[in-house]
Amino acid sequence: MRALAMITARGGSKRIPRKNIKKFNGKPIIAYSIEAARKSGAFEEVMVSTDDEEIAAIAKEYGASVPFMRSAKTSNDYATTVDVIEEVIREYQVIDREFDVAACIYPTAPFVTADRLREAVWKLAASDADSMIPVVRFSYPPQRAMEIRNGSLVFRQPEYLSSRSQDLTPHYHDAGQFYVFKVKSFRDLHGIMVGKILPMELSELEVQDIDNEVDWKLAELKYKLIHSDIYKRK
Repeated sequence: MRALAMITARGGSKRIPRKNIKKFNGKPIIAYSIEAARKSGAFEEVMVSTDDEEIAAIAKEYGASVPFMRSAKTSNDYATTVDVIEEVIREYQVIDREFDVAACIYPTAPFVTADRLREAVWKLAASDADSMIPVVRFSYPPQRAMEIRNGSLVFRQPEYLSSRSQDLTPHYHDAGQFYVFKVKSFRDLHGIMVGKILPMELSELEVQDIDNEVDWKLAELKYKLIHSDIYKRK
């Protein structure tokens, strides 16, 4: 089985300038994704897709390859993750390199571990599924969601108002860290979140969206807690 890890890191970032290489607890945040992928031993190649020379240089410093620069078409604000993946796979085809499984890892995912990536690759490869996606359970039951209508709070699903939380079906959302998929399935289905998807459930402590400076600080605190002696003794 030939596996590729691609880390998508364009230069443009509006809410947190230079987000992909901003220092996170002492080193560029992209370094965590690169190091986890390399340490996993699951990938024939760990590469970074970027349009930015500084990001490319830092990626190489931490051991990733940058075999080509990302095109302008896949570097704008409207390009999707699928667009970037398609370009990466296509560029490797040009140099006659094919992969059976690929992982798309976000550059701002410091909670990703080598063990998680290794587990995802091998479980997917041994299954009949098309992809595997890390997910986290919603902390509050979505069945009890409310909305504001004409200035008043209204339950969207009032039939669940008296239900016990433990009796409600758990709902999950994308953890926003990485996706592992079979390359043939990706080509056939033209996407990742289609076909048969295996879940990898993560705890809330392992997940943190990083969209602003407050998110960034929370992520650093979570990271320090996970790697503290107190947490490890649990």
